[in-house]
Amino acid sequence: MTTSLVSWSFPTRIVFGAGAGREVGAEASKLGAKRALIVTDKGVVSAGLLGPLEQSLKASGIESSVFADVLGNPVEKNVHDGVRAYREARADIVIAIGGGSPLDVGKLIRLGLHHERPLADYDDAIGGDRHITSNVPPMVAIPTTAGTGSEVGRSGVVTLDVNHRKTVIFSPYLLANVALLDPELTRTMPAWLTAATGFDAFTHCLEAYVAKGDHPMADGIALEGMRLVAAHLLRAVSHGDDLEARGGMLKASMMGAVAFQKGLGACHSLAHPLSSECGTHHGLANALGLPSVIEFNASSAPEKYARVARILGEQESASKCADAVRALRKRAGLPERLRDSNVPENALDRLADLAFQDACHACNPRSCSRDDLRKLYQASF
Repeated sequence: MTTSLVSWSFPTRIVFGAGAGREVGAEASKLGAKRALIVTDKGVVSAGLLGPLEQSLKASGIESSVFADVLGNPVEKNVHDGVRAYREARADIVIAIGGGSPLDVGKLIRLGLHHERPLADYDDAIGGDRHITSNVPPMVAIPTTAGTGSEVGRSGVVTLDVNHRKTVIFSPYLLANVALLDPELTRTMPAWLTAATGFDAFTHCLEAYVAKGDHPMADGIALEGMRLVAAHLLRAVSHGDDLEARGGMLKASMMGAVAFQKGLGACHSLAHPLSSECGTHHGLANALGLPSVIEFNASSAPEKYARVARILGEQESASKCADAVRALRKRAGLPERLRDSNVPENALDRLADLAFQDACHACNPRSCSRDDLRKLYQASF
């Protein structure tokens, strides 16, 4: 009998708990750092979250400079500008703090320092990981949202100049050396961002769970991640100072990113063009598309979708799963249709073309044509 071999790995070191962010100086010192580049965005700066981190670095004898020009949907220029800032600061470590965008850009700044190919050459969809070596500086990742889980992910997502498409650059060498998960740093998120990023975490878990392939560790982690979202998302949305709920969502976010090394699915292929073309927040894009994708997929993974429905408090039936997700989305206060999120109907054909080019749907439990993806956009419109 011929057996296919698979490989499973979960290597990131994680420090979790209230006040974990203030350990950044000690953690950077362990990595031999003397000068840090803090990679973030203007929202993190205006929220006043950098002060304690800069003090922690200073107390450990580490100088720091700040690069805060990361966009909500990062573009290639953010990476190149960050590489320049790192060199000008003569830095020897990246401290990335923020949502998925600063964390992703932090990883890609490390890549750009000693890898001279165009970023498009590292596209995971064309096997670009073969060009990525271990020649990257260390990184400490500190999330301030609970959605992408980028702090434990081995990829960076960026919209490239050459094709204006959100592109995944993937390699184990891009993993942060340590992730600091501090619920206190997520308390400043407004309710809508808490909801949108929370749906990103849920979508990661759900799409990983139903994705093609054999990864029992990822499946188990995805299930627990969804349970944590069900238990904590609405509390975090309505009571932003609830550190237990904030911590539960940080765990769910981290677990979603660990789980989706198994793969994602059609919802992410729909979401990526919505961000790059229409500026839709990635988590919101997932929330808007997920119920229709569940209905499209339900017959291909009925037992799994039934289990998700039960996690969300519904009858254990695949037919109940999409409505359970819609109900959670409504209770979280998110829009219900693409038309309510400034997505024009005349953009759907272009979006469908880009969604079909996106690699995520390759792992979807049901194969997708370009027309299928167009119909999914219409069903969500």
